[in-house]
Amino acid sequence: MIIDRKKKLRLIQFFLLFFGLLAIYLTYYNKELNEDQSSISKKIPKKNQNISEEDERDLFFNIEYSGFDLQGNRYSLKSEEAFIDKLNSEIVYMKNVNAIFYFKDNTILYVSSNNGIYNNKTLDMKFEQNVKANYLSSELFAEKAEYSNSQSFLSIYENVRINDIKGNLIADKLLFDITDQKLDITSFTDGKINANVNLNEKKF
Repeated sequence: MIIDRKKKLRLIQFFLLFFGLLAIYLTYYNKELNEDQSSISKKIPKKNQNISEEDERDLFFNIEYSGFDLQGNRYSLKSEEAFIDKLNSEIVYMKNVNAIFYFKDNTILYVSSNNGIYNNKTLDMKFEQNVKANYLSSELFAEKAEYSNSQSFLSIYENVRINDIKGNLIADKLLFDITDQKLDITSFTDGKINANVNLNEKKF
C-alpha cells in the first residue's frame, strides 16, 4: 500500500512538473509569435499607401466635347485620356489632345498637344507641350496655347515657329483674334519680329 501511494505521488508530481513546463513553454512561444507578427505587420505597407494620386483618379478614355463658341463657331475637342479635377468639376485634364475649330468663313484650324485643360463651363482651353497647329497653308509649332471663348482669341507662346510656303516666322507670342480673323505677332526679347515673310493680316 505504501509503495502504491509513493508511485501515485511520484506520478502526480511528474504530471504537475510536465504541465508546468508545458505552460511555461507555451507562454514564451506565444510571446515570441506575437512579437514576430507585430514585426511583420510593420513591414507590410498599408493598402494603397504606395499608389500614386494619378492611379486613384477616375480616368476617362477617348472622350469628345463639341459645341459652339460665343461667336457661333463650331468646335470639336477630343482626348485619348482625361480626368476631372476633384476640387472643381468644371476643369478637365487631358492627354493627347486634338481640337478642330470650324470658323464661319469656312476656314478650319487644327490644334494638337500632349496635354490640355478644358473648362466645360466657360469652354476655355489650354494646350501644353508639343503644340501643333494647322491653318490654311501654314504650320505652327509651340509649347503652349490658350483659347479664350469669352474674349474670342487664341494665344500661342513659348518657342513659337511658323512654317509657310511663303517663308518662316519665329516669335515669342502670337495672338489670333477669332472675331476679326487678325493676327498680332510680338517678340519680347528686342521688341522686333524675327520673320522673313509678311503675313496677310487676315490669316496666318
